[in-house]
Amino acid sequence: MSQVAMRELARQMVEKAQAKGANQSEAYGLDSKELSIDVSKGIVETMKLAEDRGIGIRVFQGGKMGYSFTSDLSDKALEATVDRALANARWTAEDRFRELPGKAGQYPDVRTYDPAIAGIPVEQKIELAKTIEATAKAVDPRIKIIERSSYADAEYTVTIINSQGVDVAYQGAYCGGYAYLVAEENGESQTGFSLSYGLSFDGIDPQKIGKEAAEKALRMLGAKPVSSRRAPVVFDPYVATQFLGVLAPSLTAEAVQKGKSLFAGKKGQPIASAEVTVIDDGRMEGRILSAPFDGEGVPTSRTVLIDKGTLQGYLHNTYTAAKEGAASTGNGSRGSFRGTPEVGTTNFYLQAGDRPPSELIGEIESGFYVTEVMGMHTANPISGDFSVGAAGLLIEQGQLTRPVRGVAIAGNLLDWLGGIDGVGSDLTFFIGKGAPTLRAKEMAISGA
Repeated sequence: MSQVAMRELARQMVEKAQAKGANQSEAYGLDSKELSIDVSKGIVETMKLAEDRGIGIRVFQGGKMGYSFTSDLSDKALEATVDRALANARWTAEDRFRELPGKAGQYPDVRTYDPAIAGIPVEQKIELAKTIEATAKAVDPRIKIIERSSYADAEYTVTIINSQGVDVAYQGAYCGGYAYLVAEENGESQTGFSLSYGLSFDGIDPQKIGKEAAEKALRMLGAKPVSSRRAPVVFDPYVATQFLGVLAPSLTAEAVQKGKSLFAGKKGQPIASAEVTVIDDGRMEGRILSAPFDGEGVPTSRTVLIDKGTLQGYLHNTYTAAKEGAASTGNGSRGSFRGTPEVGTTNFYLQAGDRPPSELIGEIESGFYVTEVMGMHTANPISGDFSVGAAGLLIEQGQLTRPVRGVAIAGNLLDWLGGIDGVGSDLTFFIGKGAPTLRAKEMAISGA
């Protein structure tokens, strides 16, 4: 469906809702297409092309909100969807903070779409996935199983029309490659993975993906536990982003207002070491979660949440901003036309420092370099307490030495933030979250 056609349907739904008695109304349209290719032993194992298209309608009547959506874009179905949303509004609680944003004066100029992705022959995309697999196998004969060697891309159009003057749309596309494999030696097996996603096909390096996944698996062969200790801990960028993933919900105004954030009441206070700056940037150049506006039509922004250790504020959508008497930060998150906007992150990252990772490791006499954590989902986002399984490499005399598995690290997220005494220069993004190598001065390691 063309962008013009979707825009017209969305506009018609808003007009219908207003004519039927809505005080305010909003239509959110999404038209997307996703391709995924998995190869195994040099041949295509699966190839899927999925399309998704639909419109969701929010209506407001006297502080009550109703919502409904449809993937049937016929006139009859669209009218029925509007009627359902109005009927649903009658049953919801009244909330004076429920409102829609007005038209913005200006939206950021964000590059989100490369038409070349859709134009590249599928054979070339298959070849990229095959190259990932072949490269990984060629690294070492101990790479025995390639669980997954994949290519994926997506193309989508987002349209938002509301009764307050918002009338916007944009087109986006991204692509990427992924590898997950197993190395085996003397009856032992270890896994490794790598991924790379971006806004252009030429930016994906299949050789790098395959080589990195293989090296991650190989370096863990022979891993054994170490004795319990307190020691400096260095976090690989991927592991650091997992910690950020636990912190992210607590930095939303929604969590704060519901009493579910460990950062509630701490605005303006130091909550981390001066090495730590955390940013959410919805207009960041070259990132796949960048956009000119959020899921409500509010311009995206660059929001510094923690500045050199001090909490500056929280992420807002229109609703949480109205409750606090603040302005939306453009974080009305909405992944589909099937749901209403929540508060979510865009390109959420811990800002890079100016020290190479080798320097952070080189200053440690005895420590632990963490490359994998298990059970991060069990961390308590309200208290901040965590205890997770960990694997990685022992640090001895400033060098990475033998592989370690079967240990756990425990602590509190606020203590973890406060204990960071080194930030690497290697900021690395994994889809929507990014972090450099991080070093914590000392943590409890439970081992054999």
